[in-house]
Amino acid sequence: MKKLLTIALTLCLLLTFSGIAEEFTFIQGFDYDYPPYSYRNDEGEVGGFDIEVAQAVCAYLDWTWEPFPLNWDAKDGELNQGNCDCIWSGFTMNGLEDKYTWSIPYSDNTQVILTLADSGINTLDDLAGKIVGVQVATSALALLNDEEGQAELAATFGELLTYETYTLAINDLLAGGIDAIAIDITTCNYNIANSATPEKFAVLEEALGSEQYGIGFRLGETELRDKVNEALIALAKDGTIEEIAKSKEEYAEILEFLSLTAATADAIEASLLAEADTAE
Repeated sequence: MKKLLTIALTLCLLLTFSGIAEEFTFIQGFDYDYPPYSYRNDEGEVGGFDIEVAQAVCAYLDWTWEPFPLNWDAKDGELNQGNCDCIWSGFTMNGLEDKYTWSIPYSDNTQVILTLADSGINTLDDLAGKIVGVQVATSALALLNDEEGQAELAATFGELLTYETYTLAINDLLAGGIDAIAIDITTCNYNIANSATPEKFAVLEEALGSEQYGIGFRLGETELRDKVNEALIALAKDGTIEEIAKSKEEYAEILEFLSLTAATADAIEASLLAEADTAE
């Protein structure tokens, strides 16, 4: 019976991605509170840059798009249980190359320290003895635990606290519960710009590190990944991805860091073809 189920699943996948199946529903797993990349508001509506690009990919491939907002800490379980087809939500590839089947990277990013303007914290050294917050299961947390990253810096903190979302961390920062937050620059700037009191915040000039964002698929799901890559490159070439980044003020920071654009798409496509030839 197990063998028959395996054969049936294999045939289903082959039919789906060979174009024989008439319909395919692409389920995007994303952080429910990670603007400007992805979010779900109080009315249940979803949005964000990664949401809009995923919808454009599905339109290009004639797929049905389905959202799957999730708790970021539970993303691996949701993906591996088959509740979604990918994790696509400002997801850092660096350090996780062997854990997922990755799409091409589409954005560069920087990890920074967010604090209050009157905190007296002006450099990374000033974080010694301070309470620093970070969202659970994020690349910022991984960086602070990485011996080759910023573990040495984190060892100087008075305490490192984790939060379910950055919204909660920022609220605690404003309330005086913590002194600073390790966060990616685009999410950081989005939250400052959309705060009622943006003048209260400050971002340190010294960065914690740099990274790239990609789409994480289950290990071995190269056919699905390749179809999405194909669509991403096409949408970069015709300017759709940049148009989405320019469509909303809150995406301005994303536009600055985009690495998949009309100017870079040909080179990225050539690199993929070269990799495929080498693999053969």
